[in-house]
Amino acid sequence: MQTMRFTYDGYKYLISLLREHGYAIENYHTYQNSPRCVILRHDIDTDPEYAVRLAELEHGLGVRSTYFVLLRTEFYNVAAASVQARLRRILELGHEIGLHFDETILGPDVAPEACIEPIIKECGLLSALLDTRVSSVSMHRPSHAMLDADIRIPGIVNSYGRTFFHDFKYLSDSRHNWREPVLDIIRSEKYDRLHILTHAFCYREQEFTLSEKIKEFVLSANRERYLHFKDNITDLQSLMKEDEV
Repeated sequence: MQTMRFTYDGYKYLISLLREHGYAIENYHTYQNSPRCVILRHDIDTDPEYAVRLAELEHGLGVRSTYFVLLRTEFYNVAAASVQARLRRILELGHEIGLHFDETILGPDVAPEACIEPIIKECGLLSALLDTRVSSVSMHRPSHAMLDADIRIPGIVNSYGRTFFHDFKYLSDSRHNWREPVLDIIRSEKYDRLHILTHAFCYREQEFTLSEKIKEFVLSANRERYLHFKDNITDLQSLMKEDEV
């Protein structure tokens, strides 16, 4: 059993292996064009900058995938100019932007059907913010009830619907861990349809542990706040030194 590395070279190898074994890279709207295909999906849970890096890598490989964006998160603000620039860059590279929806905003034990209208509203908001049509949704840490519900949303593809979560072989690197041997499954050619979720946050030039990546991300917040202040406060250096950050 070969373990996939959480590096950019590891991701490149994943793409080359998919092509070697005859998988056409499609999306949620074109998958019916190919009898053997894979849908590549990325959830942006932390910083869109990591997503831009992966989107540029994919573009260089001739790959188009779908990046799902949270509207309600403490980590980034979709309305901020810097975040919009990153998300627009992903669109410029030919990828699709979808909505990453957190059902917990509606309260505990919410019925899956109660999420339909909020999803439609958030897709509309995200469409307006980015001047692009948002027509797909993925659930952020979906409940078992949501996974079992197969909810239908008018005009919006549910990536956790029965088609993409059951009829496709679903593989994910959630929590920096492939629960199934993704590379061996591709080589086996057992499944004609694959649905692969990766998180751009997990990938770097070199191999690091999840703990190291989280620590790096948390500590980088100090630097980011300093730069925001620098843009808004005259002579910030008189108040604090840059090397203190």
